[in-house]
Amino acid sequence: MDLLAKLNEKIEDLIRKYESLKEENEKLKTELQNTKQLLEEKDSKLLECQEQMALKEIELEEVLAKIESILGK
Repeated sequence: MDLLAKLNEKIEDLIRKYESLKEENEKLKTELQNTKQLLEEKDSKLLECQEQMALKEIELEEVLAKIESILGK
């Protein structure tokens, strides 16, 4: 095999590897975007749960105050 053929083969291999890595990179970008979106949804849900817990805690404090009031009478 002459030098030019070897060089062409190496160039073709590099192009294939480049295309493969480019495709993998696009897949990873898509996966990252999907993961970011999922994380935003989870953060939103977590915030909603924290708000609900805070409201429940206020309700519990009100019930406790009523119980203490009744027991104190």
